[in-house]
Amino acid sequence: MDPGRLMEQARAPYACDPARSRGREFAADDTVPRGPRGPYQRDRDRIIHSIAFRRLRHKTQVFIAPDGDHYRVRLTHSLEVAQIGRTIARALGLDEDLTEALCLAHDIGHPPFGHAGEEALDIALAGQGGWDHNAHCLRTLMRLESPYCEFDGLNLTWELLEGLAKHNGPVSQPNWALAELDAAWPLDLGEWSCLEAQVASLADDIAYDNHDIDDGLRSGFLKLDELLALDFVADQWRAVERRFPGAERDRQLRELVRGQIGLMVNDLIAETRGRAAGMGRAADVRKAGRATAAFSPELAAREARLKSFLYEKVYLHAEQLATAQRAREVTATLFAAYSADPALMGPGWAERLQEAEPDRSRHIADYLAGMTDRFAISAYARITGITPEGLQNV
Repeated sequence: MDPGRLMEQARAPYACDPARSRGREFAADDTVPRGPRGPYQRDRDRIIHSIAFRRLRHKTQVFIAPDGDHYRVRLTHSLEVAQIGRTIARALGLDEDLTEALCLAHDIGHPPFGHAGEEALDIALAGQGGWDHNAHCLRTLMRLESPYCEFDGLNLTWELLEGLAKHNGPVSQPNWALAELDAAWPLDLGEWSCLEAQVASLADDIAYDNHDIDDGLRSGFLKLDELLALDFVADQWRAVERRFPGAERDRQLRELVRGQIGLMVNDLIAETRGRAAGMGRAADVRKAGRATAAFSPELAAREARLKSFLYEKVYLHAEQLATAQRAREVTATLFAAYSADPALMGPGWAERLQEAEPDRSRHIADYLAGMTDRFAISAYARITGITPEGLQNV
């Protein structure tokens, strides 16, 4: 039997069907043959080939501008999320291409220095509507990343964009960026997203919950005995020690992380399958009035404890906070410099700058948000004559 037919038979009734996509914002000439790809495959490929996606290799995940090659950055994190997302999507009969595209694109809106950079931009634009990385993700994909001659943006499918807009659930109060995009092409912000998007969001949680343990232990911010104070992690650790009593500690730790990921993935699949039972179409997921993709109540409670633990021991570690403060100062200084002398942005960006607010400040923020960590550090040194110190704590 044709493999494509097998995949079609495996599709769950509540999955997004590429044959029934709501299409793209701009009509385009699809007569040029570019291989046998469906609309969600094209979305994934457009994301992978974008400049914005390539920049993720030098953008902060947890540790700012990490010196060590073994620490995760936004790009490696996005690839890990995509791997987990595809596994879950396949088990649930969802569209794997759409799920993968959502996973790969979900962090594209992050500025340099991660959440520290985001906080600085939000403060800088306080009088102009503020700044939010998720809305900027949509803004980047729909307007700023423009490789095509016929339209602005990547012209992705409606399902991909609505999934990114509502990955954490319905949006009742969109900020200016998301509101503008929704006005141009309504994304039904008051409804839940498709199940592929809900799975992508939880795949993100699974990836960073567990991989941040790995990086936290590697950095020394996190100690194993502290981690084992969590009883459910300790249970996993004891199982690893029983299975591999003579293995090196580093290998045991990596086995622990893999085990945790597998446990969370299996729980998510089982709980989601139960919640989706009886749903006959993708629209049922959007109108369900609650999340369809979810962990079981027991695992959800454990995951919340793990998140709190990681915030205390890793994300809010004293060295992390000090580094984040320096990153905010660099970002704020750059924004002020470009506001005072737009020519510093270079001819292309300076020429497109509007004089009236809020467009002026938002344009400068668009430029700054596109920077990688190392580009921002280099720009700061070039403008101020001072190389910023203390921006690497690992």
